[in-house]
Amino acid sequence: MPFALVSIVSFLIVLSILVVVHEMGHFIVAKLCGVRVETFSLGFPPRLFGFKYGDTDYCVSALPFGGYVKMAGEIPGSETTGDPHEFSSRPRWQRMLIAVAGPVANFILAFVMMAGFYMMHNEVLLYMDQPAVLDMVPQNSAAAKAGLRSGDRIVRFDKERNPTWDRLESRAGMDINSTVPITVQRTVDGQTKEFSTELYLANPGKGDDFDVSVLGLLPREQPGPIVIETVMPGDPAAKAGLKPGDAIVAINGQNVHSVAAIIAMLNQNGKKPASLLVKRGGQNFDISVQPMWMDTAGELPGYRLGFSATLPPYRVEQLPLPAAVKQSIGYNIRYSGNILDVLYRLVTHHAGVLQQISGPVGIARITGEAAEMHGWEPLVGWTALISLDLGIMNLLPIPILDGGMILLLVIESILRHDIRQEVKERVIQVAFVMIILIFAIITVNDVSKLGLFSRLKP
Repeated sequence: MPFALVSIVSFLIVLSILVVVHEMGHFIVAKLCGVRVETFSLGFPPRLFGFKYGDTDYCVSALPFGGYVKMAGEIPGSETTGDPHEFSSRPRWQRMLIAVAGPVANFILAFVMMAGFYMMHNEVLLYMDQPAVLDMVPQNSAAAKAGLRSGDRIVRFDKERNPTWDRLESRAGMDINSTVPITVQRTVDGQTKEFSTELYLANPGKGDDFDVSVLGLLPREQPGPIVIETVMPGDPAAKAGLKPGDAIVAINGQNVHSVAAIIAMLNQNGKKPASLLVKRGGQNFDISVQPMWMDTAGELPGYRLGFSATLPPYRVEQLPLPAAVKQSIGYNIRYSGNILDVLYRLVTHHAGVLQQISGPVGIARITGEAAEMHGWEPLVGWTALISLDLGIMNLLPIPILDGGMILLLVIESILRHDIRQEVKERVIQVAFVMIILIFAIITVNDVSKLGLFSRLKP
């Protein structure tokens, strides 16, 4: 199936699940508060099909990007009759509960999905939860220019103290196109000293992907050499006689413990042939390979040999329920903090943040990539993260969002009277225009990451 079609289908499925859960939160609490729900729709009008049960029309509509619950007397400016079952007739605290129920439902979904994920099958690369110790620092890399060296242990990376590689990579992904403070421990003449510097996190990548290896921050992913899994016919590795099962011990005399290290050494070497120390069947031998410049979609352009490697050592965790719950709570707290940090930096005009935010196009692309990966784990983790993000975004104090409704209700509670409908309508109209403009900017940014604009150039 073409990737574009996989992306669209998987995105719509994930979006449908998240919307149903979100709107179900509103629906359940509205029913508990005695509010008459007129419509529960997956998608936006026109209505395609459905059925009516009690007062509610359960339907599927034509526009699949979202969904809604329509409650009697909910929309500002609509006719109200004073019926106690109308949304506007209920006490303000009940209306607040109804508004907050949607985001809470998304938080619950993210928690349940991650708890189930940790209980069933969680593949963890061993090096990811190890201290961030640099395996090698390529010459001319940003890390090398900042004064970092092989063997340095990073004890501070921006706000992260004693980060693991997992936490460092997560933090770096948020700090793209900014300068962050770094402190490392370095052993000199048997004595451990701390060294502080700053590192600019430039992102030369394509799309939303960011890899700290482009900065020269290379972890020791495995204790031994890199084992070749497949060799691409016609590429330099095949021409040089490399075979599946061969282990690359060193390149140009430098021991390597990750594919990222090999790529860094190739790019550092440029057009020159690379000297590989290869182990095959217990025997070591040297081989010279002429690397080839490759510009593959979704990857950084650079010199490559044309092979794929086996995965670094990993463990499969199947945690008991209490441990899975603890892990899920930690995951959700951690990524909630990351999302809030990005929002804060967006509001404070932090350079480069808006360019890193993904709209529907970018989310669809990443969803498609997760769907095409081996196993269901990447898609589950990505869906949980989007659910968490959706819950937080809906709590923002913007009038057409749940958080905006809560804010207006709080203001009315303080004033002890309802705000005039005309004022509410104007506020909502202004907020709607602002969101459309932001949506358009993010969508253009998403499309530009796909390289479509560059293809239109002569």
